[in-house]
This record gives sequence, structure tokens and C-alpha cells, in this order.
Amino acid sequence: MRLLTLRLPEGTSTVAVRQDGNTLTEIDGFTDVGALLKDSAWESIAHAANGATHALDGADLEAVVPAPGKIICVGHNYRNHIKEMGREVPEHPTLFAKYAESLIGPNDDLALPQESDTVDWEAELAVVIGKTGRRISEADAADHIAGYSVLNDISMRDYQFRTVQWLQGKTWENSTPFGPALVTKDEFTAGPLMTSAVDGDIQQQTPTGDLVFTPEYLVSYISTIITLNPGDVIATGTPGGVGHAQDPKRYLQDGQALVTTIDGLGQLTNRVVKEA
Repeated sequence: MRLLTLRLPEGTSTVAVRQDGNTLTEIDGFTDVGALLKDSAWESIAHAANGATHALDGADLEAVVPAPGKIICVGHNYRNHIKEMGREVPEHPTLFAKYAESLIGPNDDLALPQESDTVDWEAELAVVIGKTGRRISEADAADHIAGYSVLNDISMRDYQFRTVQWLQGKTWENSTPFGPALVTKDEFTAGPLMTSAVDGDIQQQTPTGDLVFTPEYLVSYISTIITLNPGDVIATGTPGGVGHAQDPKRYLQDGQALVTTIDGLGQLTNRVVKEA
């Protein structure tokens, strides 16, 4: 099952929808996928939904979970990215956070800030939590995962490396595309190819299964620290091919198109626009 958050035509509200081919069906009573996941019966509610319908083509999509309670990101989780950044394979996950204000829809413009000219791409597999848990065992972690989506952890490298803490380079407003859909775990297993491209030039291309720490391990590890709730998001890390590691270094420029794809999950297509 594929679940999305649709901006309604009048532009004043959003609604959770189920995608069936090229048709989006409203899930009445739920403003977005995050709100839907907070109902323990979300799967049966979504399956049974028969609200108003919309065409997928031309739909104005919001970030699939627009306001997660937590966005927890993982650094250094693909061996080829660890190597290109000159790091050692970590013994434990490297964690940092984003905030909901950083999220944008799968086709929205990506804000290139006035303050940074070292804006980089980081294609990522996102895990969306569907069931509350604390100290979840790795064996039980899959039961707490609602599904998966596509995210690009856009990074302002100059701000990121001002200190040893990365937060200030990772959560700029209107900079993190997320979506288009939550694909439930019965329809997706980590492994398919993940790609990012700038103006059609492929930068990253690695299987999503090539992780140091798996989604299940990350759910278990993070839930040891803090309770995970429905709608929380774990961004599982990026593979090699980021612009900062290239020689010469390459960063996003005004007017470029950034396309992020995971086979089986969907595609983000974002135009880069310099803030006035």
C-alpha cells in the first residue's frame, strides 16, 4: 500500500490519501499520513478508504509526513560514503536531528539559502515508524515500522563543519525533500537501487541494502535512547557520491534540478531556487 499527503486544490488544507495506480483516494478524517499513523487501526482504515478521488498526475504533494515528532538522521552508514569522507567504519550509529521546518514536498522548490554556497545532496532511505515502542528488540523492530520513503538530507557543508556537531548544517528551512509516498513494509524490503542526479548527471547510485546498520538495528538502537512514536522518521544515511567529496568539490546551484530515486519507493524532483 502507498500512502501520500495531498494538498487540496484550494490550498488551505491537506489530506491523507491512498494511491491505487494513478488514482488518489482521500482517507476521510486524517489531514496527513502522520495523523493517520497515530490511529492504531491505520492500515485497515487506509485499505477501506473510499473518499473523494484525485488524479496522481499533477497532484500537489506535501512531505509524506509533514510534521514528524522526531526526525533522527544517521551519518556514516554506507561504506563507500565513509571511505570518500576519510572516516572509519563506526562501532555505533552516528546520530543527529532535523526539524519539521526543514521538510518540503517531493516536487517543491528546494531553498538555496543566501548564507551558504556549499549546499550538498545526500540521497537517503527513510524509515517511518508506525507503532510506539521503547527498548525495542532488533527481532521485533519490523513490527514497529510502518513503511519506507525517499528523503534527501540536504547539507550546508560550511555550517555543518563549523563545529564537531552537525545540526546547524543539516536542518535549514525548506531544504529537505521527503516523499512522495510511504510504501508499507509488506511491499518494500531494503535492497533496491538508490540514485541522486543533478541536471540528469548521476551522482550517487548504491543499493539501499548496503548499510552498516540496518533499519531494524537502528529502530532498536534509537528506541533504547528515546521512545519512538507513530510518524517519527529515521533517515538511514547516504552512500558515496556527495559533492563535498569530489575533486573539485561540487555543490548545488540556482536553477539546477535535483532528482532522488529509490526503486520501488518513488522519486523526488526538486528545482533549486536561491532565496531572495
